[in-house]
Amino acid sequence: MASRTPNRPKTSSATSHARAPHQVRIIGGQYKRTPLPVIDAEGLRPTGDRVRETLFNWLGQDLAGWRCADLFAGSGALGFEAASRGAARVTLVESHAPALRALHAVRDKLRAGMVDIVAGDVFAWLARQADGAFDLVFIDPPFAQDWTLRALEAALRVVPEGGLIYVESPRPLVAVEPGDGVAPEAGTPLPAGVVLHRHLRAGAVHAHLLLRKNG
Repeated sequence: MASRTPNRPKTSSATSHARAPHQVRIIGGQYKRTPLPVIDAEGLRPTGDRVRETLFNWLGQDLAGWRCADLFAGSGALGFEAASRGAARVTLVESHAPALRALHAVRDKLRAGMVDIVAGDVFAWLARQADGAFDLVFIDPPFAQDWTLRALEAALRVVPEGGLIYVESPRPLVAVEPGDGVAPEAGTPLPAGVVLHRHLRAGAVHAHLLLRKNG
């Protein structure tokens, strides 16, 4: 896509061991108010309404033509929200069978033909994708697995310059100048190739919108 710098300013706050709510709702667009079931599984943290509302304010409300991927999709809250707001194609990647069944049920209910659901490992799936295949990638892995940085680094190749990556993590992602060190308590250093555009803390969750930059 052409450079898609987000608009200037105008998941939930639970830890991975907390019990997830039984449903969340799409908050905007053509599928607004549609409930999304949330299965009771360790590590599943559907992105909360306040965080999603803020994220889509950052992005702008109209995602017409965008190609999006929702990694570790879980309830699909991020991916279905993007589809609701006009994304041309949304791919949900999930490996947990009960979550996959719920995703298929929601897609069928909405008749959301722009949504593809992939059953499998996120990292293997990313390795098969073409360079620059997605304008926007959502990354919200189970925090206990410590996959945040690995997933972000793997996703860089599939997002073109000017594209966007949204990341939820238990620790902040911080920019580091070459040669500088980062104290462990300060956060996780961002890899080369992205810059921090927006950051929000909601309870135990840090939400980041990153802008893809070459060099």
